[in-house]
Amino acid sequence: MNILYCGDKNIEDGLILSVLSLLKNVKEALSIYILTMQSEDVDCSCQAVTESTIEYLNQKVKQSNVESFVKKIDMTKYFQGDKPLANLKTRFTPFCMLRLYADLVEELPDRLLYLDNDVICRGDLESFYYQDMHNTELAGVLDYYGSWFFRKQFWKRDYVNSGVLLLNLERIRETKLFEQCRKRCREKKMFMPDQSAINKYAVEKKLLARRYNEQRKLHANTVLQHFTTSFRFLPWFHKVSVKPWQIEKMHRVLKLHEYDALLEEYVNVQKSIQNENQKTEGGVA
Repeated sequence: MNILYCGDKNIEDGLILSVLSLLKNVKEALSIYILTMQSEDVDCSCQAVTESTIEYLNQKVKQSNVESFVKKIDMTKYFQGDKPLANLKTRFTPFCMLRLYADLVEELPDRLLYLDNDVICRGDLESFYYQDMHNTELAGVLDYYGSWFFRKQFWKRDYVNSGVLLLNLERIRETKLFEQCRKRCREKKMFMPDQSAINKYAVEKKLLARRYNEQRKLHANTVLQHFTTSFRFLPWFHKVSVKPWQIEKMHRVLKLHEYDALLEEYVNVQKSIQNENQKTEGGVA
């Protein structure tokens, strides 16, 4: 099963937690690709996902299946060669847009499941992952809020949330979907730039059941829970933004204990990575 994550060093907390959740629910080998980059530019400074995190996760997935791996792919040259100039200063980090360059990376397989780093797996992915993707660029779930407001045709809800996308990279290369999206991000400032571009240009997309990208609240049949910003009306209208690695807020705000065992493992992994980093910095072999 091929999995794709994108971002800079700031995704590491969620990346670790998301990968651990996959290990609990996917029995087959996992080929996990991390698109990341390094930049000192004033307009988009960032640090790449660290080698220590990649190495630890690579060892971790191999403990479950020796054929599994975690691989980092440096996207700096692709990004620098075609920056999303109109969207470098939006509230959404430009480094999540690295998935829009996936078609340029020859080593990436044709079928990829893209996950945001705030997505937790809690069920079997087999039927979802291996569905028919013939003449389909991508498959995804309606955006919980956006699908009501952003529409190509006012009578049809088809605006997908891009946090969970099953990609047919072969078809995307043929239709030049990502190439069109990059051009759009380069030339026009947008709200949620890459998601907006994908929805504008994706023609061959398949809409899937909500349980494969649950953006609101956990249900018994939820397979992938996506911790996006949501809104509550009681006791007053307010915004709720809790990420799965924010353990205290998971308990206090969301009243969610479903992932306590997973979070305990996550804390232990974090400590192990920190210890390895301290040894390396201290010159201990």
